Amino acid sequence: MSSTATKVFTPSGHDLGFGGILWSEWVKLRSIRSTWWLYGMLVAVTVGLGAQMSSSHGYNNEELEPEGVQALGVFATTVSTDFTGLIVSVLAVLFIAGEYGSGMISTTLTSVPRRLPALLGKALVFAVATFAVSAVAVAIAIPLSVAVLSGTGIDIDLGDPLYWRAQLGVVLYLVLTGLIAFEIGAILRSTAGGIAVALGLLLAAPIAFGLLTLGSSQVWIQNVQALLPTELGKALFSHPGRWELIAPGMPMEQAPAELWVLEPWQAGFLLLAWVIALLAVAATLLKRRDA
Repeated sequence: MSSTATKVFTPSGHDLGFGGILWSEWVKLRSIRSTWWLYGMLVAVTVGLGAQMSSSHGYNNEELEPEGVQALGVFATTVSTDFTGLIVSVLAVLFIAGEYGSGMISTTLTSVPRRLPALLGKALVFAVATFAVSAVAVAIAIPLSVAVLSGTGIDIDLGDPLYWRAQLGVVLYLVLTGLIAFEIGAILRSTAGGIAVALGLLLAAPIAFGLLTLGSSQVWIQNVQALLPTELGKALFSHPGRWELIAPGMPMEQAPAELWVLEPWQAGFLLLAWVIALLAVAATLLKRRDA
């Protein structure tokens, strides 16, 4: 990787244009061996867990309303996000923080002295690659899951636009989660530190808030928990029938009035707000600090 990247980033008397930045970052991303392993894991986990969950759903078709059936179909293909979100986060941190560990960042910023285009180009390349791989994984998982569920007597209505909205939400969640981890890596400039903080945000924080909600009746704790990236993701790729799966037999109207129940579009904007806020911090620090 180092020889290829060095060749791409050798100054030629002028700064790289943004197209050159994108190409060089793509070369670097596909030259990292872990890229292929982690993206391969993403596809395998998405398809494998989707098939496994579809074959062991634990629901009876007669016990679910049509919306609940659709929500079950969504859940079967999205259950893997607990793991795939971690996978893309690790790759994102490796992609950005690895340059600081190897010293390659100095060469990058020599060719792009304005710095900000280098950060944006790297983020854009990662986002597009993650979107493509995630979309392929979901495209494989959906027909497999639908076929397995059909074999158990549960027929998913593929004409339901909300079903497809939820599947698109999975892809967007993985892209936005990866960008959050990418920016954490850019801020900390440490592979180990970036991975630890990113996984803490995605894994440890929801568990901690979950324990707090068990020992407290304060609704505000649940509302703060709803702003975590993982919880926003669940809302982003949810189906309206998910409440039937979360709280069977309890109408949504019986939920506390103060409890935030986010719509997918609201969750998407809040996840985007996470990305924009951390990008602003990463860009500011990149411009102020030495390479």
